[in-house]
Amino acid sequence: MDTESTYSGYSYYSGRSRGSHRHGERSRDHHKSRSKDGSRSEKSVTINAPPAEPLLGDSSVLGEEVQDDNWGETTTAVTGTSEHSLSQEDIVRITKDLEDSVGLDCRRYFSLTLAVVLGLLVFLTPLAFLALPHLLWPDKLLVCGTACEGLFISVAFKLLILLLAVWALFFRAPRAGLPRVFVFRALLAVLVLLFVVSYWLFYGVRILDSQDENYQGIVQYAVSLVDALLFIHYLAIVLLELRQLQPAFSVCVTRSTDGETRHYNLGQLSIQRAALAIIENYYRDFSVHNPALLTASKSRAAKHLAGLKVYNVDGEFPTTPATGPGNNAATGLAHSQSRAMIAAAARRRDTNHNELYYEEAEHERRVRKRKARLVVAVEEAFTHIKRMQEEEQKKAPGDVMDPREAAQAIFPSMARSLQKYLRTTRQQHCHSMESIQQHLAFCITNNMTPKAFLESYLNPGPTLQYGRERWLARQWTLVSEASVTSGLKEGAIFLLKCIDFSLVVTTKRIPYIQLSEEFIDPKSHKFVLRLQSETSV
Repeated sequence: MDTESTYSGYSYYSGRSRGSHRHGERSRDHHKSRSKDGSRSEKSVTINAPPAEPLLGDSSVLGEEVQDDNWGETTTAVTGTSEHSLSQEDIVRITKDLEDSVGLDCRRYFSLTLAVVLGLLVFLTPLAFLALPHLLWPDKLLVCGTACEGLFISVAFKLLILLLAVWALFFRAPRAGLPRVFVFRALLAVLVLLFVVSYWLFYGVRILDSQDENYQGIVQYAVSLVDALLFIHYLAIVLLELRQLQPAFSVCVTRSTDGETRHYNLGQLSIQRAALAIIENYYRDFSVHNPALLTASKSRAAKHLAGLKVYNVDGEFPTTPATGPGNNAATGLAHSQSRAMIAAAARRRDTNHNELYYEEAEHERRVRKRKARLVVAVEEAFTHIKRMQEEEQKKAPGDVMDPREAAQAIFPSMARSLQKYLRTTRQQHCHSMESIQQHLAFCITNNMTPKAFLESYLNPGPTLQYGRERWLARQWTLVSEASVTSGLKEGAIFLLKCIDFSLVVTTKRIPYIQLSEEFIDPKSHKFVLRLQSETSV
């Protein structure tokens, strides 16, 4: 399917190029210049989401789940048409994205394999240092005394501590797939590899070749290797965990569609790891992205611009070199009349703010009205259910319901009011009937009040509050002029692009703060009461 789509796109463009011989060279030069400028202006890399989760924009998910906006009134399925159309360029781009994602998965497994191999080499090397003399020249070895046997215990416990420390620091589920290699982690891996290889070289030259008889010295050599590995692990903790804890930069994150802004303090991080931290905070702090509100504002702006008329003065009253003085005067009069008409139209458009004011006031009135009806309906619905005590459950007849059944029983009485409120506030696409019933059953189970149930719908919450199929993007694209492995700097700007919007990130360094101390003498806190005839004292 991927090959077929790519071939179709190529055939399409080749057919067009064969049909347009006159403008071929001009368009080709234009595209070359645009590609050169684009390559100089910015660099873009991709941050993949965890592949095991459901993906927004996936055709299988969209095909299986169709949101019904009329669940409060009817059970008839409502179908909708997409506002976006796929061109041949989009198909080729999607195919390229899929190929890139497969490449990133292969790279992730390759790096995991290298890490496992390096870890086995590190943990088996001290054991090999201790076992090889017994296997190769056991008759020549001197007797291991009490001090040597104590070193065996030291090696065993240090290896156990190192194993637990490596498991706690490195063997964690990956949060995301980064586009470039983590520099400090790669540096530590290279350092460990060089360190182990150096120990093996010294061991081969000084111990294996000479068949050293002092087994206690060999054990001490293995102990020194384990001690050095523990110090390298301490260095890894400093570089990977402690270095980024001290705040050094303040980043401003702005969503491109609605302008919602948050500020975060970050430490000494690379651009790609700062982008990962910003995306994680975005899901927690930013309200869910609602394209319906943006569509409403665009339609209002289009309606206001519909009354705009453009007058082509030069086209309606052309002037030629053959025109005489009389014609020039008539043309100037026509120009002045056209300018007067344009000014009158501009004055009429200046009154459109009144229309916008009354439209917003009417919308706020409708929202308050729907909210009042919803609150009353939910409170009345909650009065029909009562939690039964354990003694009452034994005496009650067979009409006892579990939380799920109770939620399904009282939901119809509030469904219409809730649906109208969600439609008025343009949140109907964020909540399905199944999710509302699950939330209602959760509130009933935990003895939550009607106000607690309504909080999720009256105030739009953070992105994580909603189902993953509503917000989880297939991937984020990091666009940065600087290298993504370089650290954050003063004035650095980069973008995090998603399917529907992008996050614009600007970086400011936290200023150096100088505090001074001023001593106040406690004896200076003395006061005198001044009595005057005009005062009330």
